Amino acid sequence: MTEEKKTVKKTATKTTKKAAPAKATAKKAVADAKLSNATYATGKRKDSVARVYLIAGKGQIIVNGIPMAEYFRRPVLQMIIAQPFGITKRETAYDVHAIVMGGGLSGQAGAVKHGISKALEKVEPELRKTLKAAGFLTRDSRVVERKHFGRHKARRSTQFSKR
Repeated sequence: MTEEKKTVKKTATKTTKKAAPAKATAKKAVADAKLSNATYATGKRKDSVARVYLIAGKGQIIVNGIPMAEYFRRPVLQMIIAQPFGITKRETAYDVHAIVMGGGLSGQAGAVKHGISKALEKVEPELRKTLKAAGFLTRDSRVVERKHFGRHKARRSTQFSKR
């Protein structure tokens, strides 16, 4: 009886492991076919990296497969992402598909903004002057300083003790 349970468990785990990669490859194939005619740009901020695909559309922004309003729930972050479209008056001209990795939400929003700006410049080179003047094409290179030996954090020293 215990041997039968073991064989059933083994076969069940084997089938689930084989099914998972098939779904992932199917999703990727659909995404690649959909984004094959898109303009691609990479945006970076802090430790975040965003791969941005810009397609002519109705103004939808999708981040990691989720609508922007659900992924970035804070209105400030949504405003940051929409800035390149607002300054160039292209709010409903393009759809955005972004894949973001690393960092926190603030850094990810900045990375998506940087990527959208670079992609807009590739699609319409005449927008470069507007985007450059607003500072959207410059990568914000500020990153967290590394921890140093003999200190609590990067600059925080040990507590002073008189005795």
